[in-house]
Amino acid sequence: MAVDVIMPQMGESIFEGTITKWLKKAGDRVERDEPLFEISTDKVDAEIPAPSAGVLKEIKVTEGQTVPIQTVVAVIDAAGAAAAAPAAAPAPPPAPPETAPAPKATAAPPASAPAVPAPVAASAPVAPSPKAGGNGQKIRSSPLVRKIAKEHNVDLASMEGSGAGGRISKKDILAAVESGGAKPAVAAAAPAPSVAGPAASPAPPPAAGGAVAHPALENAVPRERIYFGNYEAQPMSAMRQRIAEHMVASKRVSPHVYSIDEADMTKIAKIRERSKAAFETKYGTKLTFMPFFVRACVEALRAFPTVNASADAATVVLHREINVGIAVALDWGLIVPVLKNAEEKNFLGLARGMNDLAERARAKKLKPEEVQESTFSITNPGVYGGLMGLPIINQPNVAILGIGAIQKRPMVIDDAIAVRSMVYLTLSYDHRVVDGAVAHQFVGKVKTLLEGWNEEIL
Repeated sequence: MAVDVIMPQMGESIFEGTITKWLKKAGDRVERDEPLFEISTDKVDAEIPAPSAGVLKEIKVTEGQTVPIQTVVAVIDAAGAAAAAPAAAPAPPPAPPETAPAPKATAAPPASAPAVPAPVAASAPVAPSPKAGGNGQKIRSSPLVRKIAKEHNVDLASMEGSGAGGRISKKDILAAVESGGAKPAVAAAAPAPSVAGPAASPAPPPAAGGAVAHPALENAVPRERIYFGNYEAQPMSAMRQRIAEHMVASKRVSPHVYSIDEADMTKIAKIRERSKAAFETKYGTKLTFMPFFVRACVEALRAFPTVNASADAATVVLHREINVGIAVALDWGLIVPVLKNAEEKNFLGLARGMNDLAERARAKKLKPEEVQESTFSITNPGVYGGLMGLPIINQPNVAILGIGAIQKRPMVIDDAIAVRSMVYLTLSYDHRVVDGAVAHQFVGKVKTLLEGWNEEIL
């Protein structure tokens, strides 16, 4: 019996996914719930388990392809009969299913005049209508698509989506932004060089995965200044492209301002040193410095609710719950899982919650809802030795705290020099919502709570 493997919906606002890696090949035996392939979506990377035991008979969607949800990506022979063995031999790739968009054309590295993608209906620059079109019909699109449309003044009501039921996909909106509503150039036309270069410029390598690059990722530097000498060109992964999109968008949307202070962590360092073994033995989770910082931030956010907010054009949303996004560095990128309702958790709850999210992030076991709805973010470059950093705001938050390395330094205490464990705290904030006075008071509150720590942890 043949069992179809479909592209799952990893959250109600997610309607497509990219297969980043097949963990099995055609002809391999698979067990039910055994990891079969890895996907990347707008929200999370995850391993998808096999829906049935048997033999992987056919792979229909190759690595790097982006397809809508419910697309059949593979077929498993659940009977696992001996007849399935010949399937191990490579077969010609089948035509993509009707619901799936055609594979995207391989893009060349950025040049002075990038080629324009296939025509996509786009409007003149007018304010987008995220919910309904001019004929009163509901526009089918994801929050990310509506956000990109709003940033680039693209009217979704005049677009035709390539997704199921006419849904406007991320690929559609990015192509519309790149085309700018103008007639596309002839594909065969060669772009004119912007500057005079050597007679024989190095041939640029093709990009892998066929991903449509966001306009923010286009490199304006002439290619002869990039591809020269002895080099290796590595195309960005889907995750790296999404990180780049979000970071560039954040810098464009939010006027970033920074407040920096330093806190004396000597008291907390001593508490942690004498308690970490007993804490792990008693509760089964490691005692790091992060729960101390999160607890201090939660109390500071209570005192200064403007920092625990989101901005949407001329509207400021003040959140009653405190959902802390905590950046986790992965070998293949960066992700920000969210500790929901941190204001309701005690110290142990914060420690367990953060450790669990970090472990599952590295194992690609996070759910889409676990990387959404943050109201404030924290990043910790100090764990890698960084003295301080100026982090980019994680949209739609209005602030993010950067934590530097905890280092022993000579400090003046009561007119005497003493060695103290110090840390730099950097708050990046959106000046549309948060003023400097509030930002400095917030960081000052965090500093005071850390230096005067009085909460029992055991």
